[in-house]
Amino acid sequence: MITIAIANQKGGVGKTTTAINVATALAATGSKVLLIDLDPQGNASTGLGVSAASRLRSSYELVIDQVPVGECAMATRIPGLDLVPATVDLSGAEVELVSVENRTSRLRQALSHDTGHDICLIDCPPSLGLLTLNALSAADTLLVPLQCEFFALEGLSQLLQTVERVQERFNANLGILGVVLTMYDRRNRLTDQVAEDVRSCLNDLVFDAVIPRNVRLSEAPSHGLPALIYDHACVGSQAYIKLAREIIGRLPEKRKAA
Repeated sequence: MITIAIANQKGGVGKTTTAINVATALAATGSKVLLIDLDPQGNASTGLGVSAASRLRSSYELVIDQVPVGECAMATRIPGLDLVPATVDLSGAEVELVSVENRTSRLRQALSHDTGHDICLIDCPPSLGLLTLNALSAADTLLVPLQCEFFALEGLSQLLQTVERVQERFNANLGILGVVLTMYDRRNRLTDQVAEDVRSCLNDLVFDAVIPRNVRLSEAPSHGLPALIYDHACVGSQAYIKLAREIIGRLPEKRKAA
C-alpha cells in the first residue's frame, strides 16, 4: 500500500474536495482505495454521505487506541473506496497525543498492518499539529492543494519547511508528489499571476491539471457524493480526472510494480 497525505495548513483551499474526488477517481481505475478522514471537522466523511450516527469506529480509535484499520474502515457507496471516518472525538486527539509514547508515529504503526488496500489517502486537518505530523510520518508522499490567492506561496513555504523537518526527524522517505492549483478563476488576473509565480518557483512539482472554481464541486458534498458521481461531465470533475491520471503517473515505483 502506498500512502498519500493531502495537506495544507491553510483552510479553505479545496483539500477535502481534492481528497474525495481523487480517491473516487483512483478507485474507478480498479485500485482498492482507503481514505482516512483525519480532520476533526469530518468533512470528508460527510462528503461521502456517511452520517455521524453511522461512524461507529473512527480515525480517533485508529490513532489513539491503535484499533486495526479493518475494524475502523467502512465501505462507501463508491465501489473500491473504503473510509475511516472522523468523529468529534478527534478534536481532543491533539491534546491526548502530547503525553502518548511515540506520539508522531501512531498512525504509521496503525497502517503498517493493512494489507487490503492498494492506495491510502489521508485528509489532514488545516494545521501543522500532531495529527498532521502523524500523517506526514505515515505517508510515502505528499499532495498539496494550493489555492490561487496572494498568500499562497507564503503558506506553502511554511509547509515545505515542516516537510523537511519531518524528513530529518521522523520519515526520511517522505517525498512530495506535487502541488495542485485549486479554485482557479480565469476571470481574475491575480489568479493567473499566482499560478505563474507558483510554477516559476516549483517548476515540474506543479501538476498540469488545474482545479477551477466550479459550482458543481461546491454542491456535491451537500448530496453526500463526490463531484465525479454527482456530475461527471462538469469542468471540476474533468479536472480531477486529469489530476488522477497525473498522480498515477507520478506514484512511486513500488505502486507501479504492484
